[in-house]
Amino acid sequence: MPFIKAGRLRALAVTSAEPSALLPGLPTIASTGLPGYESISMTGIFAPANVSTAVINRLNQEILRVLTKSDVKEKLANSGAEVIASSAQALAITKKKDMAIKGKLINDAGIRSDTGPR
Repeated sequence: MPFIKAGRLRALAVTSAEPSALLPGLPTIASTGLPGYESISMTGIFAPANVSTAVINRLNQEILRVLTKSDVKEKLANSGAEVIASSAQALAITKKKDMAIKGKLINDAGIRSDTGPR
């Protein structure tokens, strides 16, 4: 994002399914001729499976409180990160969808893991 703002890079499109508020007017790749294309980076906070729902909810509450502060959102936006603050359940749904899409891509491409010695 800093390079785009400085005019050192020219953005052609965004890789998200929907246009980005960070780059208004920039089309999505899907809308420019590659229907269904979406590729996003996602950052989430994870905890061990045995952490109580109460602790997860409290962590989520505090993380949301920080992520929705205007100065935090501005700093993240300046680096090119769009804040989508949500719940643990919404993150789980998004991650499962992403894993299914990437798993299909890996299978369709015939990519296999190499588990032998190097």
